[in-house]
Amino acid sequence: MASVLVIGIDPHAVPGLPADDVRRALDAELARFAEYGLDASMTLVPLDTTALVLVTTALREQAWDVVVLGGGLRKPEQLLELFEQTVNLVRREAPGAAIAFNTSGGDSVEAALRWLPAGV
Repeated sequence: MASVLVIGIDPHAVPGLPADDVRRALDAELARFAEYGLDASMTLVPLDTTALVLVTTALREQAWDVVVLGGGLRKPEQLLELFEQTVNLVRREAPGAAIAFNTSGGDSVEAALRWLPAGV
């Protein structure tokens, strides 16, 4: 079974965001992976110094086939350094994993599938 790790920003760390609603949507997306026979895990990080520690821990949990980096981590300009650090952690800690990017929390499955062999 192919394994996928989704890394994103904890919605509770973003002021003004309806965090509980976003979290429910992310959990629903995580559940969708099972429909495709994929073993998936999600790591949502706060916007503080523990973020990279949490990412490193998640990357070391197992050998991942694909790591999906969420738009909340990738898109805001003020998070560019964290995004770069995360990409480099993935490259170093999970060198065999493909790196994929979603456009929203609702298409992480499709992002992962782009990098997995057909029929996985």
